Amino acid sequence: MGLMDFIKKELIEIIEWQDDSRDTLSYRWPDDDKQIKNNAQLIVRESQVAQFVYLGKYADTLGPGKHTLTTENIPVMSTILGWKYGFETPFKADVYYVTTRTFAGNKWGTANPIMMRDADFGVVRMRAFGQYDFKIVNPPLFLKEVAGTDNHFRLDEFADVMRSKIVTVFTEAIANAKIPALDVAARYSDIGNALLPAINPLTTSKYGIEITAFNIENVSLPPEVEQAIDKRGAMTTIGDMGEYIRYNMANAVGEGKAGTMGMGAEFAMGLGVAQQMNQQPGGTVGANPNAPRGMVPGAMNTGAAPAAAAPAAAPAMELMNPAQVAQALGVAESDVLAELDSGALKGRKIGTQWRITREAVDAFLKG
Repeated sequence: MGLMDFIKKELIEIIEWQDDSRDTLSYRWPDDDKQIKNNAQLIVRESQVAQFVYLGKYADTLGPGKHTLTTENIPVMSTILGWKYGFETPFKADVYYVTTRTFAGNKWGTANPIMMRDADFGVVRMRAFGQYDFKIVNPPLFLKEVAGTDNHFRLDEFADVMRSKIVTVFTEAIANAKIPALDVAARYSDIGNALLPAINPLTTSKYGIEITAFNIENVSLPPEVEQAIDKRGAMTTIGDMGEYIRYNMANAVGEGKAGTMGMGAEFAMGLGVAQQMNQQPGGTVGANPNAPRGMVPGAMNTGAAPAAAAPAAAPAMELMNPAQVAQALGVAESDVLAELDSGALKGRKIGTQWRITREAVDAFLKG
């Protein structure tokens, strides 16, 4: 082997990188400690850029195409090296290939709840997660702040490095946007798009990447805030408080959740509220034989004073269910149900449950 052949083997004449992976963000071209020949060929494919680095300094960035490395094509590198025009000496530099295509479907999420000030609930803690798409738009800044000197920087490493940074950017953006927690939870896609103008200036200036899509898949609030939201929705749905009380009273009776004294107390409470409503202008509850089920006939008297209305709730305290009637009479509950079905014992059936007054039991025994 001649001297010229040896020298030729120690010089790099063609630089190119064929990326057959889908997860490489940056790749340091292996030069085997060789020098790059002046007028060497640099081949950069679509969705790639080549970044020259010399002694830790970022020099020229070359886009897709075939480039002849001369002082004219790499002026920054030539200035760093101190080349004079036409100087033919080989040079030593690192060449990083950076992928510029869009990387889609990257997950992000808040490891811990983030604190945000909300107009409806004050200060709330919120968790969120979703996906984002990104691409590298500033290779020197990306290599400096994210990839560093990694010879082969992959997407999984990027996710580890950037997950907390993306969450920080998201937190800052949503705090500055002052979006109410209720809107965040209800308009995921709209808010994700609205946050892009707030997120991208931060990611581009800090890390050299652009977020092309930002999606929020879920936002969760503390249980107490969710309960407050449920209560607010329930109160909006209820509307008429009087109708709501009567509905709850009927449910308590129908489901048999309360004993005789408990049912009387619920009826008394409902009647007291109804009296207050009746005393107000436009009150609609009165002594009416056609009053809705669950109201005791005769309990309401629009002409009576409030103090005189209290004893009217007493008959409600005498309501009994079939089991209590059977216990009082010393018979089986099935016998009581049979008498109710036959009509011999008078009672009122609400849903699937019977209720019998003390007067009806006395009349049955006398009959």
